[in-house]
Amino acid sequence: MHYSIIVPVYNRPDEVAELLLSLSKQTFRDFDVHIVEDGSEVTCSEVCAHFANRLDIHYYAKENGGPGVARNYGAERASGDYLLVLDSDVVLPPGYLAAIDEELQREPADAFGGPDRAHPDFTPVQKAISYAMTSFFTTGGIRGGKKKLDKFYPRSFNMGVSRQLWQQLGGFRKMRFGEDIDFSIRIFKAGARCRLFPEAWVWHKRRTDFRKFFRQVRNSGAARINLHLLHPGSMKLVHMLPALFTVGCLTLVVLFVFGLLLYLFGPDHMNQACGFALCGLTVLLPLLYALLIFVDSSVRNRSLWVGLLSVPASFIQLIGYGTGFLSAAWNRLVLKRGGEGFDDNERLYK
Repeated sequence: MHYSIIVPVYNRPDEVAELLLSLSKQTFRDFDVHIVEDGSEVTCSEVCAHFANRLDIHYYAKENGGPGVARNYGAERASGDYLLVLDSDVVLPPGYLAAIDEELQREPADAFGGPDRAHPDFTPVQKAISYAMTSFFTTGGIRGGKKKLDKFYPRSFNMGVSRQLWQQLGGFRKMRFGEDIDFSIRIFKAGARCRLFPEAWVWHKRRTDFRKFFRQVRNSGAARINLHLLHPGSMKLVHMLPALFTVGCLTLVVLFVFGLLLYLFGPDHMNQACGFALCGLTVLLPLLYALLIFVDSSVRNRSLWVGLLSVPASFIQLIGYGTGFLSAAWNRLVLKRGGEGFDDNERLYK
């Protein structure tokens, strides 16, 4: 079975070099690679040329149109029985393609995806961000974990689709955010066989600092509202939990301030005692959650430092997603106007 790997790239030649190096070490060899330079100022053409004698690689350069458009561009020029979509910031273990081929030989599927992990060489911040994006205690395990609150939807950092299904669905829509989830939802709506391949995992570097990570997850939260408008009924409780967490944190801050004022300026000892108790309760709840994250991440990563960094990473993941979700809900559902990730010139991206 032949596989075509599609990778959209924007200003990331160093990442592409690592990805191509890992592809050159695959134990399964029946594949080709399609790198689509999406309007980059710093291109990876030299990197691709360097691997030309080790990989069946095809390099394209086009004007910037977004990752979904770039993936479609590569897919139109690929010939594989299955199209494997990867992000440029992943690295593959040597048995990645062999695991996919083994799963498909065992039980056919129209679409599939795999989980992601943190590489031992990742920085502590990258490992903490990886934990925040994969832990059951932060995302409900919906990104490929063994425990999960919703069914698995393949995501563009590690996704496979049969050529026939890709052509049937027309590829990705032109969306700023959430285009991979939209594609996965359409896969299920088409009645296709979609599975999680647990052993087809990748090392995913994600963002390298908390500021970029916040912006990324905020965009994801905004995209969920647009996906709800595109696909009514696709919104699940697990998608609303970060927004509820965010509102809960804001409520705790307000209650803490109220309790502090009551403790400092209460008219009698009873009011002051109630204020003190309220302050303690509002601090205790987030501390207990932080302790849960710290212990779980420290054990999983075998590092107290990564466990400690996982606490702010988890709060950033939940509050970033939650604020994006709430902002987009206000703009799109209440004010009925275009919001983040939505283009009024392309009504609902149809």
